[in-house]
Amino acid sequence: MSVDLNMNVLIVDDYKTMLRIIRNLLKQLGFQNIEEASDGSQALKMLKSGKYGLVISDWNMEPMTGLQLLREVRNDENLKKLPFIMVTAESKSENVIAAKEAGVSNYIVKPFNAETLKGKLVSVLGEF
Repeated sequence: MSVDLNMNVLIVDDYKTMLRIIRNLLKQLGFQNIEEASDGSQALKMLKSGKYGLVISDWNMEPMTGLQLLREVRNDENLKKLPFIMVTAESKSENVIAAKEAGVSNYIVKPFNAETLKGKLVSVLGEF
């Protein structure tokens, strides 16, 4: 099964610069359909009303954090199998453990480049 580069990808971050960086990296890797949300609650509404193949979410956001978003996604019958990559500036092991326990697909620590992102995407989605 090959990765569908036309799938809808949702990137979630409250920092516009980070949204732009991730969008540009995804475009470099060939992804076409990239949507953005500026917090977890906006992202959850979008996920429930649209069809997405991947979520890349920041951890630290208000009012709903990336971890809370991940838990909501994993508790939703229609979304629970959705690949979910968490992006954070924190590499504390308790964060990694909390994200793993909540069902994160993979984890990226900032700063990162296209190569790092591609490696995480391949591990979650398969070769593309």
